[in-house]
Amino acid sequence: MSATKDILLAQIRNGGTLTTGQQVKLCMMLSYPAILAQLSSVMMQYIDTSMVGHLGAAAGASIGLVSTCMWLMGGFGMAATSGFSVQVAHRIGANDFKGARAVLRQALVCVVGFGMVIGLLGAAVSQQLPVWLGGGEDIVADASRYFLILSLFLPAMFLDWMCAAMLQASGNMKVPSLLSIGMCLMDVVFNYIFIYKMEMGVAGAALGSGLAEVITGLLMLSFLVFRSKELRLTHERGSFRPEEGTVKRALDISGPMALQNVLLRGGYICATVIVAPLGTLAIAANSFAITAESLCYMPGVGIADAATTLVGQSVGARRKDLATRFARINTFMGMGIMGFLAILMFIFAPQMMGILSPEAPVIELGARVLRIEAFAEVGYAASMVIYGACVGAGDTRWPSVMNFGSMWVVRIIPAIFVTRAFGLVGFWVCMAVELTFRGAIFLVRLYRGSWLKKV
Repeated sequence: MSATKDILLAQIRNGGTLTTGQQVKLCMMLSYPAILAQLSSVMMQYIDTSMVGHLGAAAGASIGLVSTCMWLMGGFGMAATSGFSVQVAHRIGANDFKGARAVLRQALVCVVGFGMVIGLLGAAVSQQLPVWLGGGEDIVADASRYFLILSLFLPAMFLDWMCAAMLQASGNMKVPSLLSIGMCLMDVVFNYIFIYKMEMGVAGAALGSGLAEVITGLLMLSFLVFRSKELRLTHERGSFRPEEGTVKRALDISGPMALQNVLLRGGYICATVIVAPLGTLAIAANSFAITAESLCYMPGVGIADAATTLVGQSVGARRKDLATRFARINTFMGMGIMGFLAILMFIFAPQMMGILSPEAPVIELGARVLRIEAFAEVGYAASMVIYGACVGAGDTRWPSVMNFGSMWVVRIIPAIFVTRAFGLVGFWVCMAVELTFRGAIFLVRLYRGSWLKKV
């Protein structure tokens, strides 16, 4: 199967003809390992939340309180990574493998160095952050420790994400997915040791996840440097010094994404502030429901990764028609899969919440909001996969504006008032409406073709 995939990818780079069936097959071959990688990542979060959730609602709420801020910091890593991985995909699409390896060397320095800066900033604010977010006295201390520990592991996380993105840009989805599954298994072992055996509670969950990330990142780097057919750095010697042109192009791609991250994930932080006054029960139910929902939407993230790779290599090969077809195939694949999973989520919402928490009120409230969100998953899939295609084309400015405008205008501002009247259920109604709207405007952009005008 790997040989078939390599042959089909070579057809993109060399101007060969791909039938519709071959295009669909290639989308599926790149998507399923990426889906497995994302699902293993979600399972790691699910394991953390479940293990901590069984310590009580307060323990779960302490993680939920600061999780949006971790997403914000992680978003900077994803943006920085994309600035370089998109260039790698374009160069591989143009058969410039030496140039792709040159970009990789510079990315190692820039992304890991940036991770150190972000990690130190997170550590510096960790003590006061839960207070700023409106957390109660019963959860502030645990939330602070959790955020501090994960902040210190951010350079390793950035390395892991960057190496995975580079391998995916080259068309290698298998290795990142296998290593992500291994990380999930390590997380189970480490969490069991630190949370239960060493009785570290919430801090143990952060330490277990961090160590799993470190080991996975080093293994990913080792494969990338010594064994990757396209990107192996032992092919030739080269400088790791960042070059102005490469960094400038990376900033052009990642700059709008980083700004979007601040504004979009800042919206998630505002959402936490909106939910926090509802009390520990609502915070816990909200946090657990978000974790449960991720089992539904993470396949869309994996398909979006595949879209970024296929569109990126097609753009590098100057094949706009092929880039468009790959974007559309992946979009409808994502909508179909997430639509099916949404049906399952609606049916089994109480059971999904029951895995994360033993407390009946938390399960009941979480199941109610999950069933509301099930109606938005198809729209969410469209926005997610099309955004991945746009990133592959280097089109990040307007998609970032669309994400930001939708989040703040359609979700956050109405939620301020609706949540006061209808509680957590009202907040999730606003979320479902916004995700459906976001999917619609991204579908319009896909079919107008404006995302490929720069190519």
